Amino acid sequence: MSKFLIVGLGNIGSEYANTRHNIGFDVVNAFVKKHGGDFRVDKQAYVAEVKFKGKPVICICPTTYMNLSGKAFKYWMDKEKVALENTLTILDDVALPLNKIRLRSGGSPGGHNGLKSIQEMTSTDAYPKLRFGVGNNYPKGMQADFVLGKWLKAEEPQVLRKIAVCVDIIESFIATGIDRTMSAFNNLSIE
Repeated sequence: MSKFLIVGLGNIGSEYANTRHNIGFDVVNAFVKKHGGDFRVDKQAYVAEVKFKGKPVICICPTTYMNLSGKAFKYWMDKEKVALENTLTILDDVALPLNKIRLRSGGSPGGHNGLKSIQEMTSTDAYPKLRFGVGNNYPKGMQADFVLGKWLKAEEPQVLRKIAVCVDIIESFIATGIDRTMSAFNNLSIE
């Protein structure tokens, strides 16, 4: 039976809660909550195990901080014997506007340190990624402050709608595979 690993990228600590850079944590938390799971503290990550459509789904939020996310990714992928193509990594992306998400079966890290770490640990960039657009509404040189900043009040309803769509994407990825899921969701504009 196929097993899946869902990885939400972010940073631990209350100062990072509800920031753009932690949207991966928020999406995975929403998926786990919807499916009645609970996180536990485990090696290099908060870990929850749920079933969806009868398939075991391991969900992790690495506790290694963003720049070392690959250590937790590789550890749990190997420990649970999950095929690389059955992993899905959720992250923030400043190259996409706030109303967009992008699911891909591979692709470069694009400057994202969490993805760089995963690529270093797996020696490939050919693994599924769900990029959550956060926009790029910041002055030159202020990207770190922007992604580590909290959502604006006006953005919060849209962010909550996008989180719900991302949960649907995770479910579709598990149930129907990446190709059908990309076709169904990549052209959505979530206002």
